[in-house]
Amino acid sequence: MIPFAMRVVSMGALALAVGVPSGAAAASTPDVVPALHTQTRADLDASMHGEAYAYATYSLFADQARAQGLPSVQRLFQRTAAVELGEHFAEEARLSGLAGTDAANLQAAMAGEAYESHTMYPTFARQARQDGDTAAADLFSEIAKDEKAHHDAFAKALEVVRTGKGTVPAPPAVKPVTVQAGAPRVRAARTKQNLDTAMHGEALASAKYTQYAKAATAHGNPALARLFTGSAAVERREHFAGEAQLAGTVARTRQNLTTADNGERYESRIMYPTYARQARAAGDTRAAELFTHNATDEAGHARAFENARNQLH
Repeated sequence: MIPFAMRVVSMGALALAVGVPSGAAAASTPDVVPALHTQTRADLDASMHGEAYAYATYSLFADQARAQGLPSVQRLFQRTAAVELGEHFAEEARLSGLAGTDAANLQAAMAGEAYESHTMYPTFARQARQDGDTAAADLFSEIAKDEKAHHDAFAKALEVVRTGKGTVPAPPAVKPVTVQAGAPRVRAARTKQNLDTAMHGEALASAKYTQYAKAATAHGNPALARLFTGSAAVERREHFAGEAQLAGTVARTRQNLTTADNGERYESRIMYPTYARQARAAGDTRAAELFTHNATDEAGHARAFENARNQLH
């Protein structure tokens, strides 16, 4: 896995990866947001992309380890995935002010789903069909319909939150995709790039909705929390997994450990130290401390993945 921060992208490509049109994320800003330097905020955004993607990918790697009869490696990937989402992403999200009021969170989610359902996925589907990647085209079209349904459910929930009348929609049903190790099932470079962009978007959406669900719980709205939690599960276990299957993201466990090790080494030696240095220079002490802490964690993850690989027969 290549961490998000290693991918050189234009602002347009970044908007695709985030899954929302430019400026839409501002809707989730809470009442009080730390005053952060522009560079620090950009680094937080990039690191949250990486942590969300790591969580989703390691979850698939854990499934592959289980399929190969490697329970200790399965647990290693599961533990690491839990840290990436429950600690690193959550703390970066808190510092960046990701989650706001329930209404603001729903508006941000709606903006992302509208963009994906009306623009991103239809474009990807059309391009995949032009390039002869029919399976990818079909999947992109199917996901576009799902995202439209998510948007509509969030819109109904927003009306309930605003008026206090009606019922928050039930969470969507999840149709989990079991990802098997193997080579990519698409041939065009453009389709492969679009799958990568879509996967980063799905992973981020899943992680964001998890934070929105926690906020809804804290606000005393369990029905909305269930809607966000269910939507997060669809984004990761169905959409991300289906795209990962076509992209050939999962290999045999030895290679998965190498992929994870390389990603963690990059984050611990280059990405997070760079972000910490930039944050400290900008006077963003809390961010610098968080980045430094995460760098230490990622170094430990890298060692654990290397040790696990060395113990494989």
